Amino acid sequence: MLAKEDLLEIERMVEQIIARQPDVKNNANVRYELDLRERTVRVEEELKHQRDLMIKGFDAMEKRFEQMEKRFEQVDKRFEQVDKRFEQVDKRFEQVDKRFELVDKRFEEMRKDMNTGFMEMNRRLDRLMYWTLGLVVSATLLVINFK
Repeated sequence: MLAKEDLLEIERMVEQIIARQPDVKNNANVRYELDLRERTVRVEEELKHQRDLMIKGFDAMEKRFEQMEKRFEQVDKRFEQVDKRFEQVDKRFEQVDKRFELVDKRFEEMRKDMNTGFMEMNRRLDRLMYWTLGLVVSATLLVINFK
């Protein structure tokens, strides 16, 4: 068995160890603090997870915006092509207008030429009628004189 001195030494060591240990109240506070720390760590981890999800969502939205910008650029290019086509159509209409103006000028010239032609033909017909009248009158006089 153990000697009294050994028992006393063991008792003293146990008392020292117990003295070093916090009270039950302190022990409850320590547990509460540990629980709070664990909860805080869990909340921080959840917040980090939420932040990662938000970053992923923002990245996805940024990609969508880039796609929309590309689509808008394509639509702008299509509108530019349509504008060019309208400009070409306008140029064609201008050319058609010029052609109509040329045709109008030609018709005007033809009308003038036809007017002068008709005037000339009318003058010739008048001469022909005078000559014919003169011949008819002369022939009639000759027939009357020689009969």
